[in-house]
Amino acid sequence: MAGSRRSTGAAPGAGATAVRGGGYGSGMDVSAISSNDAGPAPAEVLKEAARRQLVEVGAAALSLEGVARAAGLALSEAEAVFPHRDDLLTALVIDAYDASGAAMEAADTAGAPAGARLLAVTRALRRWSFANPGEFTLIYGSPVPGYHAPQDTVPAAARTPAVLAGIVRAALEGGELTPPRRAVPGPPLLLPAAVEAFGGVPGAPFSDIVERGIVLWSNLIGLLVFQVFSRTHDSVKDEAAYFDYAIAVCAESIGLEVPPAEHTD
Repeated sequence: MAGSRRSTGAAPGAGATAVRGGGYGSGMDVSAISSNDAGPAPAEVLKEAARRQLVEVGAAALSLEGVARAAGLALSEAEAVFPHRDDLLTALVIDAYDASGAAMEAADTAGAPAGARLLAVTRALRRWSFANPGEFTLIYGSPVPGYHAPQDTVPAAARTPAVLAGIVRAALEGGELTPPRRAVPGPPLLLPAAVEAFGGVPGAPFSDIVERGIVLWSNLIGLLVFQVFSRTHDSVKDEAAYFDYAIAVCAESIGLEVPPAEHTD
């Protein structure tokens, strides 16, 4: 439920080995990124071309030379903005996490019942995922060989779990949660950063709510992977309605009721 403090939590679809060049921003020419009256900044032109290639060839096949060619720029112009392919990948990862997190934040309505909020924000993430399959695959698909997401990606990656954590915290404080039928056995399973991000461990009977929240988060991403990658299309008649149902089932694991709602997606 808490945002990861490590790069492995920042980009599960974009991690592999060592960071090349230190991460996005190292050695970049800031003047090459600035907007001017001539049109979009080179960084935006390159990223847009790269997003198209994510869909066409996949992240593993992305190259700075190929992206520059697709963007109509010389390789030297691309290297002035993104010295290495890894810098471009990191920029794409950050943008994808920020965009998906922003979609959830925009769909959230503070003060509404927590179950309705949860359904709204998860639906928003689903819409973003289907509208941006290349970027979804970049951050939640298979790791890109030779690339490891740097710490730069962590704040953006934390936005999705932060939205979920905020809803769970509000449900807890508002008395909307049903106590679990069984507690997580043994000592706490959490890293200190996760506890801190949630604002501390609640007392009984909700002392394992953060662990349960992480289950909710991981189930959400797994469900989206199944749907975006067409793993449920031959099993259910209405994938959008099934998504709503699955979110309601997942919410039960934290003691939260998602009210029945007419499907509108």
